[in-house]
Amino acid sequence: MRKIGILILFIFCITLTVQAQNEEKTLSLSLGNCIVKAMENNLGIAIEVLSPELADIAVAQASEKFMPSLSLNFSKSDQNQASYSWLDASGQLRTTYNDYSMQVDQQIPTGGNLSLRLSSSMYDTNRTGMTINPSYRSTLRFNFTQPLLKDFGPKMSRKDIIVAKNNLMISEKDFKKAIQDTVYNVEEAYWNLVYAIEDLKVKQQSLHLAEDLLAKNRRAVEVGTMAPIEIINAQASVAQQEANILAAEAQVKNSEDRLRTIINLAADYPQAGIIEIVPKDTPVYENRDIKLDEALSIAMQNRPDLQSARLGLKNNELDLSYAKNQLLPNLSFTASYWSPGVSGDRLIYPEGFPFGDPIDIIPGGISDSFKDVFDFRYKNWSVGLTLDVPISNILSRASYAQARVNLEQAKLRLESQEQEVFTDIKIAVRNVETSYRQTQALQAARKLAEKQLEAEEEKLKVGLTTNYFVLQYQRDLSTARSQELQAIINYNLALAQLNRDLGISLKEKNIQIEEMIGY
Repeated sequence: MRKIGILILFIFCITLTVQAQNEEKTLSLSLGNCIVKAMENNLGIAIEVLSPELADIAVAQASEKFMPSLSLNFSKSDQNQASYSWLDASGQLRTTYNDYSMQVDQQIPTGGNLSLRLSSSMYDTNRTGMTINPSYRSTLRFNFTQPLLKDFGPKMSRKDIIVAKNNLMISEKDFKKAIQDTVYNVEEAYWNLVYAIEDLKVKQQSLHLAEDLLAKNRRAVEVGTMAPIEIINAQASVAQQEANILAAEAQVKNSEDRLRTIINLAADYPQAGIIEIVPKDTPVYENRDIKLDEALSIAMQNRPDLQSARLGLKNNELDLSYAKNQLLPNLSFTASYWSPGVSGDRLIYPEGFPFGDPIDIIPGGISDSFKDVFDFRYKNWSVGLTLDVPISNILSRASYAQARVNLEQAKLRLESQEQEVFTDIKIAVRNVETSYRQTQALQAARKLAEKQLEAEEEKLKVGLTTNYFVLQYQRDLSTARSQELQAIINYNLALAQLNRDLGISLKEKNIQIEEMIGY
């Protein structure tokens, strides 16, 4: 008994292992599952998603123009040379000079520039006749420069930023279109796989009918109620159905490979090549009534390619405006305000003449010069206008002419694209209507073919017809079933095509591209 129990347990484990292996070799997927996998794994989308990211980086880079810049400077020199006069120095003339400065520059949206500069220097020498030595000079200076004609205004100063933002939106629209195309490709591959599988079943049913008829004919020949030639006719029909099955099986594998590649199944399953995909969903057959005017309005608002073209047109308009601005003279307004400060060791000479050795020194440091600076003890200002009128502006005029032609091309290209959209929508709406009516007609034809075959089989039983007509009606039923199935698949694909042409595929599938871009 113990051995029998162990044997039963062993057989049970083997059964579970075989079932697990069979489960691993098949994968049941709905259309929604396939779309999700394509969004996660499709290599084309993985490539396209980088374009908006690069465009976003370009916006950040263009915006750096209005970030303040800080510059620091330090220089020191020590000069020694022979003295050629006792008025300079007794033996060797020595001069030491140190310079420090800090400057902050800021571009402003009007096209101008603001700068703040704080500088200080130290001068020390053994030259005779100096009344302050070493001396410290410090200056706080505010500068403002504003172009009044050429390069004036926020539109001109922010041109690169505006273009970069438009390009970012263009890349997002292009990415949206790429996703819509991928969604449609998934739907097309999925429904073609469904059709291939169902068509294979139809072919298998036809084979069963042909085999049943062959068996009946053999029995009839054996009892002498039918000529032997009828067996040959039935065998020919069986052979033909077997050939059709081979072609249908190859089509199933081809459709599987197509869907497997689009959703990049290998990213989730290392042995994706041997996994059989089993579709969960069946094609819908519900009438969708949409008016042409309504469809055109939806497409004009939602088509990402049209939105991308309109944004490109804005860039062309901005290029023309900038090129026109560059034809103007360069008139600039400048204003400065500065506060200097001076200090150092004051040398006192006998009788007030700076000759010989000083009799006293009144010390003064660099802090005294900065005190004068920040107390604005000495106030200075200046304003000015600078007009630059180039004699020849050939290059700028060429740029303006080029920008004008580019704008005209963009307008014509958008108009042509809108006409193509109008044609696409008309065809898509017509395909939906036609596919639905074809499905109704072929459904009725299939039902009639079933009734005709049933009637012919009843006639064959009582000897009122021949196998030839029964075989003919079997082929007609097989054809009618395949045509009905193809019509239903075509209707679903027509609906998918219409959604893509309307630009609402992502909305229908509840796909948010913001989550996919991730910035």
